[in-house]
Amino acid sequence: MYVPRDAAALAVGADAVAQALQRECAARGLAVELVRNGSRGLLWLETLVEIETAQGRVAYGPVQAADVPGLLDAGMLQGQSHALCHGLTEQMPYLARQERLTFARVGIVDPLSLRDYEAHGGWQGLRAAAAMAPEAIVQQVLDSGLRGRGGAAFPAGIKWKTVAAAPGSQKYIACNADEGDSGTFADRLLMEGDPFCLIEGMAIAGLAVGATQGYIYVRSEYPHSIVMLNEAIARASAAGWLGANVAGSGKAFYLQVRKGAGSYVCGEETAMLESIEGKRGIVRAKPPLPAIEGLFGKPTVINNVITLATVPIILARGAAFYQGYGMGRSRGTLPFQLAGNIARGGLVEKAFGLTLRELVQDFGGGTASGRPIKAIQVGGPLGSYVAPENWDDPLDYEAYAAKGNVVGHGGLVVHDDSADMAQLARYAMEFCAIESCGKCTPCRIGSTRGVEVIDRITRQGGAEHAANVALLESLCDTMQHGSLCAMGGMTPYPVRSALQHYPQDFGIEPVQTVNPA
Repeated sequence: MYVPRDAAALAVGADAVAQALQRECAARGLAVELVRNGSRGLLWLETLVEIETAQGRVAYGPVQAADVPGLLDAGMLQGQSHALCHGLTEQMPYLARQERLTFARVGIVDPLSLRDYEAHGGWQGLRAAAAMAPEAIVQQVLDSGLRGRGGAAFPAGIKWKTVAAAPGSQKYIACNADEGDSGTFADRLLMEGDPFCLIEGMAIAGLAVGATQGYIYVRSEYPHSIVMLNEAIARASAAGWLGANVAGSGKAFYLQVRKGAGSYVCGEETAMLESIEGKRGIVRAKPPLPAIEGLFGKPTVINNVITLATVPIILARGAAFYQGYGMGRSRGTLPFQLAGNIARGGLVEKAFGLTLRELVQDFGGGTASGRPIKAIQVGGPLGSYVAPENWDDPLDYEAYAAKGNVVGHGGLVVHDDSADMAQLARYAMEFCAIESCGKCTPCRIGSTRGVEVIDRITRQGGAEHAANVALLESLCDTMQHGSLCAMGGMTPYPVRSALQHYPQDFGIEPVQTVNPA
């Protein structure tokens, strides 16, 4: 039987469920093997217990400790029917309709079992990379079309090629696991459910660019991820997948975890480098680019968790295989994360090209409150509220950018018709004011003024109201084009989109279109 050890499952009592299962089975003389796996990503069903049967795994959830005796009485160990039974896990519509490439093993394997990882295709990419010339590895990543999954969507292969060509006896791989965006949890699910996948991807990156040292920068709010990664690194090192002779390649690559200190802005790549170096997390001016002068002044590849964890399947199956998913310049898959006021929150890995409506209605089941959906924010707290008329547009980096939206890290936060968009816009400015590193004026001062102006808009009417709306637009323009990094540069996205698509919430009468006829 499988009981998740993922943080989301632990938060709703997974440990108590595991203990109840062991205790009750022992009392009944039932021999069972309990595996603590990662989460399948069906978070509304946690704790999701799976039983291995001759037909495959059968899922039960959400299970609480008090449900265990009744489940066992109903024949749970034989996969028998029960009110909490969902049938074969792989046939559950939420999972069956997905295209899991990066998350192929998450929820299936024991996260810390090297044997389990290898039995499910692990290390194939690293073995292939160890037998290839470095430039051939880089070319595979380039040909795959893989772009940074942290939000910037910059082609990963170009970044690797730049670092590989940069002079320097010491180079680094830095993994940005400071997953601070609201509604995002894909990095955590992977680190806790399949840590060897991230380790393998980083080792491949090291071989590709000639880096011998890697760092995983994990936010302090992810204690379970930190414990899991440290143990996985120790086991991978002992088995020869890390260390002085990576996968028999004759090349070295060492890996360490670095814990963040609760700063949202350290998700920005240069602020993260400052933090890893032991300094205050403040954004650096660019140039020089981190690929030329990054960590400790040396050439550095910086990618996020999902980007690096996707590399192993590209090397194992080939660039053409990965290119076969997606649309336009958005190749492969993205783990979308459904959060907020949603009935079935969780992770959905799909190829680029599906729509917001498919994600929120078909997978998410609409709002948890049962009320109509009013707004969907895509791309974290600095992402825009996508206009309702665009909910049927294909999710694609270029298509979204053309309409002033961002796909970002794939996080979706849903709001029903009771949401006050003016207050949500105010929250974006307030969030920026709190989390700004303070280095540049447009972000530090602009966000504080933004809160004040929105307060005036929601209190005042008449001529002053129109003047304040114009002032807010001007302030957003200054922040967007004058800020040093995306912290201040993207805060206007949720503010402007809320103002544009939901003017009534700001006390603005929507413009009436007049039919010439």
